[in-house]
Amino acid sequence: MSENNQLRDVFDAIADPTRRRLIQLLAEAEELPLHELTAQFPMGRTAVSKHLTILKEAGLVVDRKVGRETRYRLNAAPLREIQDWVAFYSKFWSTNMLRLNQLLEEEEE
Repeated sequence: MSENNQLRDVFDAIADPTRRRLIQLLAEAEELPLHELTAQFPMGRTAVSKHLTILKEAGLVVDRKVGRETRYRLNAAPLREIQDWVAFYSKFWSTNMLRLNQLLEEEEE
């Protein structure tokens, strides 16, 4: 488990398009209640809640009760793991593209 006591792998959590859309919605807003999030999807409140639970288990979402309402906000810190992973491959592809470019230039000469 990582420093924020994740119960679920971040990569697993973002694998689903619905959860990626939830992350996007929460990134665009400071905080959103469940009913506003549910309105953005062609599924019921229970299904959206299940997706939010998976995001919470990965440490990507934090919730709080305000009266009878549950409000959600994004915790982007766990996304650093994904950013680091992608950055490694970005360097890999940049290096290989540079090599390819050099080979093509050598062939032209």
